[in-house]
Amino acid sequence: MSDTIILETPRLVLTMWDKGDAELIRQLHSTIDTTRYLSGGAPWTLEKAEERLKSWFGEHTRDGVTKYKMLRREDGRFIGRAGFSRFHEESGRGEFELGYSIRKEAWGNGYATEIATALAQWFFTRDLARHFIAFTHPQNAASQRVLRKIGMQDHPSMTIDGISCPTFMMAQ
Repeated sequence: MSDTIILETPRLVLTMWDKGDAELIRQLHSTIDTTRYLSGGAPWTLEKAEERLKSWFGEHTRDGVTKYKMLRREDGRFIGRAGFSRFHEESGRGEFELGYSIRKEAWGNGYATEIATALAQWFFTRDLARHFIAFTHPQNAASQRVLRKIGMQDHPSMTIDGISCPTFMMAQ
């Protein structure tokens, strides 16, 4: 486990990635079930995982936040990623965007709600911005429920990769 703990909840720990974590990321996104709602909609290659890992290190350096490695607190097992990235619309305006992905075998345990709730509080405590957004694939009803459950409000849809995506916002 990285020495850099970003955030802890009763059951989860977010840490900064280690340079050798690309294989964990590839495993997270290795099935159509775990990628069908992501851009591209296909399982990730190791090369794509390495690119994303590199981009997350860059985001953290530039913005002070990124998508972090999510571990179960009880045993340190890798179960996904969660955090914030800057989302740049065609207008060029960058807003912080909440995102998370959880390994399929960990679905249904309330981890998404737990980490999203904690990240929302963490975001505003750090005074990163006055609001953040989140968006989902239109068929990802589970994530839409999580975002509403943590108090995010419906926001005008955004078109991403040609798809009109339900979008949510949380403001301070």
